[in-house]
Amino acid sequence: MNGPSPLDKHPMAGFPQVCFIKNTVSNPNIIIGDYTYYDDPDDPENFERNVLYHFPFIGDRLVIGKFCALARGVKFIMNGANHKISGISTYPFQIFGNGWETVMPQAGALPYKGDTVVGNDVWIGYDCLIMPGVTIGNGAIISSRSVVVADVPPYTVAGGNPARLIKERFPQATVSALEEIAWWDWPIEKISKHLAVIVSADIEALKRCADA
Repeated sequence: MNGPSPLDKHPMAGFPQVCFIKNTVSNPNIIIGDYTYYDDPDDPENFERNVLYHFPFIGDRLVIGKFCALARGVKFIMNGANHKISGISTYPFQIFGNGWETVMPQAGALPYKGDTVVGNDVWIGYDCLIMPGVTIGNGAIISSRSVVVADVPPYTVAGGNPARLIKERFPQATVSALEEIAWWDWPIEKISKHLAVIVSADIEALKRCADA
């Protein structure tokens, strides 16, 4: 019982809208973990269209962990969307040339918030928008149509515009234990063997599985 292969693009018969996207992404600055899927009836294999303003000369990365569930319409705004905000006008005159390129922003003048990182076992709901430089912790849940502008702690539920903490899924001691166990890094055979515990709420049983 080894489960589906992470190399499969469409692992579920009869559900062509569900796609494991690791092997459909060609941009080296988009890093996707095993078993992370995108669910979209409109070409789920073309997940990269949802990563916006991701210009190679900027160098920022989108990193998404393993076993994440991304619903239809999830989009990531990257640092290339930023305009210079320290002057009077935010208009990007320089991109149109014809002499306007003389006001090209100097290195470091554009806002830059670093990589966007999504942990493991994260569920991001329908039509969410994730802004540049955000980190979403392991086990977090993002409610549909949320706009995530700040980091989301592990194993919390966040939602709204801007997204705010709705609740904590588990006590902090349990969260710390789950982070240490990191079941998503187990061999797939071990994950398959202990699925019933992984989807339960029995942290002590999960600890025993981790030690087995």
